Amino acid sequence: MQVEIWSDVMCPFCYIGKRRFESALAKFDHKEDIQITWKSFQLNPDMVTDPGKNIDQYLAEAKGWSLKQAQDANAYVTNMAKEAGLTYHMDKAIVANSFDAHRLSHLAKKHGVQDAVEELIFAAYFTEGKNTADHDTLVEIGVKGGLEETEIRTMLAGTEYAQEVEHDIYESQQIGVRGVPFFVFDRKYAVSGAQESSAFLQALSRSYAETAKLTDLSEGAVCGPGGCDPA
Repeated sequence: MQVEIWSDVMCPFCYIGKRRFESALAKFDHKEDIQITWKSFQLNPDMVTDPGKNIDQYLAEAKGWSLKQAQDANAYVTNMAKEAGLTYHMDKAIVANSFDAHRLSHLAKKHGVQDAVEELIFAAYFTEGKNTADHDTLVEIGVKGGLEETEIRTMLAGTEYAQEVEHDIYESQQIGVRGVPFFVFDRKYAVSGAQESSAFLQALSRSYAETAKLTDLSEGAVCGPGGCDPA
């Protein structure tokens, strides 16, 4: 059974949603039958990578907030992440366009290590404060995830997988993805947002047993082009 997950590297709820989904999957009796595919989504395709600016500053400018308001919002998601067993350092997160990170994810998919590489990209961004648009950083992540350095550098130097990233984004528009994370279960059901693990377990169970049209079972915290909404 196929589970497709639309997400963006810079979406704090996407990493949280990943952990909650994994918790549900661990309890699912047929977990060995589940194939996970990560799909690309960009919250801000026009974002200019700026290693000199952190996410607190970016959010304040983008939302018209004070720096304190941005810090409070990021403290909220940091606490939410902690409950999921994750450590966020939002004050260290670097403003970085995610397009090349998504291309790396597609290369990882080709070699069957996409989930591992996605985990490393999230950790690099939210925990380690690394520039996930920097090619050397992406090479480091890819090699750690099991990819060959030469192939990664060749891919990053060209335009390989750019069309795949763009197709994922187009496809998300066609099926009505309004924010990420967005989980699609065998093209039968969907769960939008970083829902509790029980919602994911329900979707896994129902989609495994039924055939039906795509139905959004529940909505939780998501990040959209206008920002992140804890819902």
